[in-house]
Amino acid sequence: MGLGRFFTAGALALAVVGSAFAQQASPPVAPEAPAKEYSQQFLVPGSWFHGVHGLAFNKDDQLFVGSVIGQTIYRVQVDTGEVDRAIDVPAGMADDIAFADDGTMAWTAFLSGKVYIRRPGGEPIEVAHGMSGPNSIAFGKDGRLFVSEVFLGDALYEIDIKSAGKPNSGFKAFPRNELRRIAEKMGGLNGFEIHKDDGFLYGPLWFKGEVAKINLETGTIEIIASGFKIPAAANIDPQNRDNLYVVDTGTGGIWSVSLTSKAKRLVASMKPGLDNLAFDSRGRLFVTSMTDNGIYLVDKHTGAARTIVEGKLASPADLAVTTDGGKETVHVADVFSYRTVDGQSGAVADVLRVHGDTHAYPIGISVGPRHVLLTSWFSNTVEKVDRKTGKLVATLTGFAAPADAVEAADGTLHVVEIASGNLVKVSPDGKTRSIVAKELRGPVTIAQGLGNLIYITEYTAGAVTQIDTASGARKVVADGLAGPEGIDVGPDGRLFIAEVGQKRVVAIHPETGARTVIASNLDIGVPTYTGGPPALVPTGVAVARSGAVYVSSDIRNALYKLTPPSPQE
Repeated sequence: MGLGRFFTAGALALAVVGSAFAQQASPPVAPEAPAKEYSQQFLVPGSWFHGVHGLAFNKDDQLFVGSVIGQTIYRVQVDTGEVDRAIDVPAGMADDIAFADDGTMAWTAFLSGKVYIRRPGGEPIEVAHGMSGPNSIAFGKDGRLFVSEVFLGDALYEIDIKSAGKPNSGFKAFPRNELRRIAEKMGGLNGFEIHKDDGFLYGPLWFKGEVAKINLETGTIEIIASGFKIPAAANIDPQNRDNLYVVDTGTGGIWSVSLTSKAKRLVASMKPGLDNLAFDSRGRLFVTSMTDNGIYLVDKHTGAARTIVEGKLASPADLAVTTDGGKETVHVADVFSYRTVDGQSGAVADVLRVHGDTHAYPIGISVGPRHVLLTSWFSNTVEKVDRKTGKLVATLTGFAAPADAVEAADGTLHVVEIASGNLVKVSPDGKTRSIVAKELRGPVTIAQGLGNLIYITEYTAGAVTQIDTASGARKVVADGLAGPEGIDVGPDGRLFIAEVGQKRVVAIHPETGARTVIASNLDIGVPTYTGGPPALVPTGVAVARSGAVYVSSDIRNALYKLTPPSPQE
């Protein structure tokens, strides 16, 4: 799958430990003002998954798919599109899935560094831990299990699972250093398969644009095809085992490669962002798109694709809103893309797609005078997108897990870092940096206030902090909040905050502390994982000039529109 260059759990854990910092005391909390809540509607409907990645059929032709952010394995009925959960949070985190002949299922938990199996009728069993980005997985002959590390690591291992799940075996999960390492520094061995006839592994090398054949006993690598942009996965056609099918996430192309002649043929052309593929027992080809949260049946002869299930949004996080000529446009950091939504109709449009237009995974978003800023602790980047053209013009790196950023009138950026707890001032070209504030406790999002003032939600502290970026002066303007994430400043000067621990949005006056609940019982707050960032997918809040409030439902993959009551109500 494509979630690349993640930070280690240890680095991110610094965000939730941070020591107390001498701050001005927050004003006394005023009682919540009794008021009629805003009306709620889903401007964009929800969908299953949170980015869909690996997929596999069991011996009964049931399709199972994995979602890393969703931390869930789903079962999908390919004829009806019906979906249900097979393995839930947190053990269900799956980047790739495989089935052995005896029905044993195995999967990789990319973020937590673990590998699991489940015997038929049994419960999940952890079989390996401490891995650096376990990604692809497959069974070989005699039920042998093989797994690769990609992005955080670059190696291929075998895991001995013979005694796992058997009574009185005393089995314990293997740490990474006790696994048999077959090969390393391969170039990003992603979604692979092991040939039933010759026993060799066939898979793509993500960073080299090649497809390789690997000897599982010696680790010898032979390149059998090249010229791909970003090959993400490869599987063997069960109806013709000389044909290897490859998905190219960078172009959306699906290719077949002859294992004997090495000839390549373009089978189908889809949108960038494809992640994996699988064949059922009838030889039908299914592919996943992390960007479109979709699963598709692709005709190997015509290239036509039929949608099994799909989402308008994949995993919506932070939000921003602009108004032009009375038209409100919501800007969405959709993790696998940057999208916009029409505030009236709910129509969704792509601006940038991961691996087609960018290699970063946007979590934070803001709209500045000249640029839209996309921030990602996943990719450790802040990207600058030209507001007029929608083109990516710069990618800034070298941060300590950036969470969000804002742009000042002169082009200066202010970036909050999860791993360091710092607010960093960054020159427009990204070359000059200085620390404005330290020891923020689990910073999640930033909102631009008047003049030099900015507001930062601190998830771990349960607070909102105001910082003067010119002087560095800071004060807590609200505390006692249960998991504050998204924040924006409304046209009346109040702060609108997603309080995910209470499943609500609250408006807070920054001077008096007066609080008003404007919406409750919201489906917000996707859980993080052990050692992960304070907010895995932050709930975004954006307030338009009209007073309408947009909120991302990270649980449903939907977008709320909250409309204030009329003065007569």
